[in-house]
Amino acid sequence: MKKVTILDIMKMKQEGGKIPVLTAYDYPTAKALDEAGIPVILVGDSAGMVFAGYKNTLSVTIDEMRYHTKAVARGSKNALIVTDMPFLSYQVSIEEAKRNSGLLVREGAEAVKLEGGLSMEDTISAIVDMDIPVMGHIGLTPQSVHRMGGYRVQGREKKQREKLLSDARAVEKAGAFCIVLEGMPADLAKEITETISIPTIGIGAGPYCDGQVLVINDVLGLYEDVQPRFIKRYANLKEIISSAVNEYAEEVREGKFPGKEHSF
Repeated sequence: MKKVTILDIMKMKQEGGKIPVLTAYDYPTAKALDEAGIPVILVGDSAGMVFAGYKNTLSVTIDEMRYHTKAVARGSKNALIVTDMPFLSYQVSIEEAKRNSGLLVREGAEAVKLEGGLSMEDTISAIVDMDIPVMGHIGLTPQSVHRMGGYRVQGREKKQREKLLSDARAVEKAGAFCIVLEGMPADLAKEITETISIPTIGIGAGPYCDGQVLVINDVLGLYEDVQPRFIKRYANLKEIISSAVNEYAEEVREGKFPGKEHSF
């Protein structure tokens, strides 16, 4: 597998290919995803919830995202690495957004992702002008959880629907190479996907997007605090870990481990 670039991702939409995206926060997970051929690894601020146990993503700092980005970059040779810009790293001013996106690129990110549509058009454009690729994110935006009154599907009402269509066009116009559509009706995600020229990556947005993204901990059954309808579990690693740990503890208590083969 050759090194994936933003041009490859944009070409996949043009050729009708689907784009699988997964999150990673550490070296071994990134290495496994990369070797499995996942073309895009998202270093998500979801790390705050599934990695650190925060109640939402708002507590995540730019330094934490830099740390996770460094770890993932070491584990990935081929995948395109996209890092989330956390809350307060880009909303205060365009200058801060430019500086913080640059810090993430220094640590190994090859693109950054930020939430917002029309309100973030100038910010996206400014980062793109620095030659840093940007992935947009509209719909259910977790950093706006308090404004939305919780993790609610967006775009069911006509006014909301029109706003999200405008948001998508604004993100495209600003120069983003890709856009995440989260928590919206499938028909709206389909309309956006057919309206704009850049790839759409869905999460809780139905099957018509150009690609899909999920949190790796959800995919592997390692996070049970929140279980949205759109998640599909492909494994139950929590059960496997519990079984292995119980067996280890029992062998230690009974003096079976370490044996001669584990001793010098």
